[in-house]
Amino acid sequence: MEGWLQWARGPMFYFALTFFALGLARHLALTVWEVFEAVRRAGDRVVPWRALAIATAKWLFPVGKIAHRLYYSVTTVAFHVSILVVPIFLAGHIALIERGTGLAWPALPGMLADLLTVIAIITALALVIERAAAVDSRGLSRPFDYAAPLLVALPFVTGLMLARPALNPLSFEAMFFWHVFTANLLLILIPITKLNHCVLMPTAQIISEVAWHWPPDAGQKLAEALGKENEAV
Repeated sequence: MEGWLQWARGPMFYFALTFFALGLARHLALTVWEVFEAVRRAGDRVVPWRALAIATAKWLFPVGKIAHRLYYSVTTVAFHVSILVVPIFLAGHIALIERGTGLAWPALPGMLADLLTVIAIITALALVIERAAAVDSRGLSRPFDYAAPLLVALPFVTGLMLARPALNPLSFEAMFFWHVFTANLLLILIPITKLNHCVLMPTAQIISEVAWHWPPDAGQKLAEALGKENEAV
């Protein structure tokens, strides 16, 4: 098991981290390029950046929409907050980063980190149940939509077991391996699945905006394509 752990912490981790970084950088670069190309082709250079920033903030922090599907909204916000905060501010992770780069920042208190970890696990299960229970979301869901929250929760489950040996049914080394392995697997999956919205989500509003920036002669060309160019508007 020691050999597998060293492999997961070494070659697999470096591959997963590189794949994650390059994959998301590619997505982001292509998105930015396509946005500028769409604006250039449309000929309409007026983009309401302030309104888009406000709309994006409302998407990222949907306080005004929580009343609609209250339980789902609260679960979603709690899930995303916990899965973002814990990996970044966990003391053990910060120590590893400091050892490798010299960079460090304040860590979460242990009790709070454990609480957020439990919230991440519970809300992941709740999201799957709520998706399956709601008729509208169930009709639009694919298998990965159900699997994604559970895959995200796996490093939190294994991490909680590492932090609480009484919950760990395996040896420390075996659970450490599964913790690192599931985290690496998640890094690899993010750029090639819907999980890439962790980077692309802030660009959703501007993409929607520029998608409706039609070229000045678009109306005439559409009318010609439909054979209605001689009809009065």
